[in-house]
Amino acid sequence: MRKSYSGEFKAKVVLEILKEEKTISQIASEYGIHPNQLLKWKKEAIRSLAEVLEDG
Repeated sequence: MRKSYSGEFKAKVVLEILKEEKTISQIASEYGIHPNQLLKWKKEAIRSLAEVLEDG
């Protein structure tokens, strides 16, 4: 069974990644999530950031 995470949780984790106070591995271990999943969330967040900040 796959785990499902809320957008709010993903945002919290991605912000922690972007702060660069801990390594991806440390954060992954802390939350029990595979590092590749965290990298995927980070890429998705950065990609959609331009849409959020778009005028109009």
